[in-house]
Amino acid sequence: MLSFLTRAILAVTVLLPVAAVAQDLPSPEGEVILTVSGAIANTNDGDTATFDLAMLEAMETVTVETTTIWTEGEQTFTGVPLGALMEAVGAESAMLNATAINDYSVEIPAEDWVEGGAIVAYMNNGEAMSVRDKGPLWVVYPFDDDAKYQTEVTYSRSIWQLDRIVVAE
Repeated sequence: MLSFLTRAILAVTVLLPVAAVAQDLPSPEGEVILTVSGAIANTNDGDTATFDLAMLEAMETVTVETTTIWTEGEQTFTGVPLGALMEAVGAESAMLNATAINDYSVEIPAEDWVEGGAIVAYMNNGEAMSVRDKGPLWVVYPFDDDAKYQTEVTYSRSIWQLDRIVVAE
């Protein structure tokens, strides 16, 4: 028979990894430009995760050089890999619903959250993107890197003026 102290130590040892998985994100200090909700483990505003531009810039950053069907010539997009963003919020699903300022909405499956996949861009050609120029956030794929990204389905997932994501329950 285990002593009370031994059972207590075992209980803490078993529960500690579970508590370490969920964590609070830092709070945004500037204007919130992205809200993530739904099946997420890491939050900073009730049951949601909110991000300002500085928080996104502080995350893993990648640059994608590609042409798009909406712009002229090759463009350079800088942003956060969608997979890194989903990891930061502790996404617990294989599907997300991304919505723009004008309420345009698309589903993006986890297969697009892979390394070398979609990014949440906050810069185009070294400049912040205004709402007028498809910003402040645009889900961009490396269209020129892989023919699988040159489909109507992928183009429809390239949502600009992104302002909220709901991770499917």
